Amino acid sequence: MHDILLSALQHYAVCPRQCALIHMEQIWTENEHTAAGRLLHESVHSGETRLRDGVRIVTDLELHSARLGLRGKSDAVELHRDGGGWRPYPVEYKKGSPHGDCLADSIQLCGQALCLEEMFATSIPEGALFYGTPHRRTVVRFSPELREKTERTVAAVREMLASARLPCAQKSAVCSSCSLAACCMPGSPPAACPVRRLLFPSIWTNCVRKRDETLSEYLVRHHAGYLALQTGGMCGAAP
Repeated sequence: MHDILLSALQHYAVCPRQCALIHMEQIWTENEHTAAGRLLHESVHSGETRLRDGVRIVTDLELHSARLGLRGKSDAVELHRDGGGWRPYPVEYKKGSPHGDCLADSIQLCGQALCLEEMFATSIPEGALFYGTPHRRTVVRFSPELREKTERTVAAVREMLASARLPCAQKSAVCSSCSLAACCMPGSPPAACPVRRLLFPSIWTNCVRKRDETLSEYLVRHHAGYLALQTGGMCGAAP
């Protein structure tokens, strides 16, 4: 079982197609929103351990869950004294301000907590999302419902990656701020999207040049197949 990146949980909860473009097709572009988020994370990920008011704070901690097949790095994990040991408290940093119930961010944070629970053999009741604009924390309780949603998201991401199928585009409010909008939405100029071969080459078997096919015929067919994939025309097609 291949490990899934913790960031994929948040991407999938926001938009399954965005998750597939990033984690399946390895496509990534930046805009002002992603650049601001990257700078915020770089300021946090020092890899240092420090002590503040009796709390040990570890940044850039490697996280892993063998049970769920999850891995990634934390922004910060606070270690609070708990008897003779330490109780982890994950903190995820996000740029901007919280929107709605912060479900996608909460699922990512809960995924970190599930990793930490397995690593430390303990239970973690809550963590926090730190948003840059209000510059304050939003406490997230790891309820049974959130844990279930998180594990369902892990299963959904794994199924999507295993199927090698690109989910169809569905326009929503998040599209306007998505850095991959030009690569994703039907009707966008295809040239705006970098051409990348999928990590799952079985999808491209229909684009292998046939023995009796001229080069011009192959290029026309390959280009048509690529455009269909980018605009959702091949959504759900068997690999």
